[in-house]
Amino acid sequence: MTSRSPSFADALIAELAREPGGVSLPRLCKRLDVRMSVLLRELAWLGDDNIGGEMGPGLIRIERRGELDIAMLTDRGAAHAGAASAASS
Repeated sequence: MTSRSPSFADALIAELAREPGGVSLPRLCKRLDVRMSVLLRELAWLGDDNIGGEMGPGLIRIERRGELDIAMLTDRGAAHAGAASAASS
């Protein structure tokens, strides 16, 4: 059903783990070298959106700050990033 790339999800989570205060969506697009539509789709999969009757894992949330949408890891996402980092060490 999904064509999600685990390596892109990992790169996105790692990028957000480096920025605990969050990162603007345009800046994430630039850092990850992806179009906004690709980023938004991945954020939906990793957030807590209900997609196809399944709730997402709730690893990422989007917060509006003034004119910018900021992506950041949730506590669950930070724990996931920490576990992934420890496993790769």
